[in-house]
Amino acid sequence: MPGLPNSTPRSHVIDFLPTHLTSLRNTTMTRQSRFANFRLLPLMLALGTALPFSAQAQSLVDLYTAAQGFDAAYQSAKSQFDASVAKADQAKAAILPAAGLAISATNTNQEVLPTPARSYGTQTATLSASQPLYRPANWASYEQGKKSLDLAQAQLTQAEQDLIVRVSQAYFDVLAASDSLTFVKSQKTAVAEQLASAKRNFEVGTSTITDSREAQAKYDLVIAQELAAENDLLVKSLALNQLVGQQNVKPKPLKAPVVLTPVVPADVNQWVDQSQAKNPGIQQADVALEVARLETQKAYAGHKPTLDLVGSYSAVNNSNGSSSSVGDSRVNVGSIGLNFNLPLFAGFSAQNRIKETISLEDKARSDLDAAKRAVAQGTRTAYFGVQSGLAQVSALQAAEASSQSALEANQLGYQVGVRINIDVLNSQSQLYDTKAKLAKARYDVLVGGLKLRQAAGTLTADDLQPINSQLAP
Repeated sequence: MPGLPNSTPRSHVIDFLPTHLTSLRNTTMTRQSRFANFRLLPLMLALGTALPFSAQAQSLVDLYTAAQGFDAAYQSAKSQFDASVAKADQAKAAILPAAGLAISATNTNQEVLPTPARSYGTQTATLSASQPLYRPANWASYEQGKKSLDLAQAQLTQAEQDLIVRVSQAYFDVLAASDSLTFVKSQKTAVAEQLASAKRNFEVGTSTITDSREAQAKYDLVIAQELAAENDLLVKSLALNQLVGQQNVKPKPLKAPVVLTPVVPADVNQWVDQSQAKNPGIQQADVALEVARLETQKAYAGHKPTLDLVGSYSAVNNSNGSSSSVGDSRVNVGSIGLNFNLPLFAGFSAQNRIKETISLEDKARSDLDAAKRAVAQGTRTAYFGVQSGLAQVSALQAAEASSQSALEANQLGYQVGVRINIDVLNSQSQLYDTKAKLAKARYDVLVGGLKLRQAAGTLTADDLQPINSQLAP
């Protein structure tokens, strides 16, 4: 027998067994006490970050709403959109009239010998205005300003969709980590029962010390898995807290049975077509190409003349005369006319500017093609990922039922003596591992559906409602 000294007589075997079993129990208690101290660490960290009040379970829509008012990336996109609206209005100024008022006052002391010195003052007020009549570069700038507004709208839409996916991913990461911890705890309870059974059978002599040691090793491994699961849950919870700007967030779990709807439409090409028309990334690249084309138009305008309508009205008041007259006087002058300007030569700057903008336009066109290809590939990947996830869920559901049946069969076989302890332990590990993978696969399908809509450019906050309706009240 393992652990029995070679010199021990057979008559003393019975006396040795209780002592050896007591030593095994003391070792087990020491390990459990040591592991319990480690398990307190994540709990203490969690309590340190929690608020003094108890949190209510929150739905996915609630947390997304909270993230909208807190997430820095989304707030940055909103500010950029507001700035782009103001910038578009600035570009309009290049085609609108301009007016200005200039006022000046001077006092002059004049001395022309042999005449005595004299002083006189001059007050002048001039009102001027101009209206561009033909300025192609100004109109191109105005169109670019409108395009910048479209670009900001696409960026804001992309930020909204990204926030929806990030909140959903973090939400279900917490649920998956919580499920994994629950399954590990259940497995620990089952292994502890199997360990106790192995010890009882060892005491009565119906099994060897090997069964107890195998069960103890499995129990120690589950304790390590529990520590890792607790830490993973803590990290995922902190990430969700930071994303939504709250503490001690508790997501609502999915209610059973979980209903996973198939992908509609069930044609990947239709999803790709939608993405080419609505994806914010493609829209941004398309706007960039339009802006580059307008920039080329501005470069060509460097060769073209400009024509402006100008007008002014001036009032000059002379006190005590002027440099050429004596006595008070007032002069009013009004004028209106056209200013025509034709560039003749600027050191080849216009020609080189045209070459530059044409090259930049070609670059923007290539960037648009690259964006379309990347989005099409990403949409196909997301589509087949959801389809594969649905198939995995079905397969794991069957595997869960099979693992449950296998565990029950091994437990019965162990009781009647046709199976050994390690068979039961392996069946338990397989069952709870399958349960964890099944739960994770369901969450991946739900998030994958949102990512597919994000790739197609159709994702909105309303797409969270079907998922929200499946959460437990």
